Amino acid sequence: MDFSLLLVVAVAVTGLIWLLDLVWWRPARRQRLVNAEAGTTEGLGERAREKALKEPWPVDYSRSFFPVLLVVLLLRSFVVEPFQIPSGSMRPTLEVGDFILVNKFTYGLRLPVTHTRILELDEPERGDVMVFRFPDEPSVNFIKRVVGLPGDRVRYEGKQLYVNGEPVSKRLLAEAGTEAPGELLLEERLGELAHRIYNNPRDPGPQMRELVVPEGHYFTMGDNRDHSNDSRYWGFVPEENIVGRAFAVWMHWDGGLPSFTSVRRIR
Repeated sequence: MDFSLLLVVAVAVTGLIWLLDLVWWRPARRQRLVNAEAGTTEGLGERAREKALKEPWPVDYSRSFFPVLLVVLLLRSFVVEPFQIPSGSMRPTLEVGDFILVNKFTYGLRLPVTHTRILELDEPERGDVMVFRFPDEPSVNFIKRVVGLPGDRVRYEGKQLYVNGEPVSKRLLAEAGTEAPGELLLEERLGELAHRIYNNPRDPGPQMRELVVPEGHYFTMGDNRDHSNDSRYWGFVPEENIVGRAFAVWMHWDGGLPSFTSVRRIR
């Protein structure tokens, strides 16, 4: 279900009904009241006047909901949009059940439904956590970390990420312990940005020869490197598929009571 399309349709329908009432139906109701009053010498009672001027229920609902729906549409399309994390591919940065906020204007303003960019602002940077529409199924949103920009040479071999021929710096923070034997928690640094990743030397995982990122495309990877369906498997993210940059976790809910103790900035 395309929620953006439903929201656009709801705004259009309620706005049209409200507009028709303002320019046509409301004046017609008032004119009928004037005609009714002119046809009696005693005048109409208060209840009769209220009944004559009463808005039909579609107009009443449209007048109430249109401003709210319009504000939601504008905020969701051009400012910020909430998402929930459904998988562990971005652990340890994001956990299953995290509710995140995505900045919709960092990478330029886009129209809802058509996703056409109408205003160019910044471009994704290496290390950004980005939400995008999955190239193979655009109705599904993915979230991954940008590791390759247009023109970059990217390679992944022996659990090591290489960008433009240079190994990306990483250092060991801790071993995961008995829950995931052999899994290592590491700090990786892409440019000036440091973030945490999981790697398991016991898991052979994918090997990827060096690829050049085409113009207008990006190479993405999950922070849970051995358990992420990302660009290593299906290729590059086109610029037109970008949704926005994830910048904060505002709630965590895994089926129990919602938790706000994990509110934090996404790095």
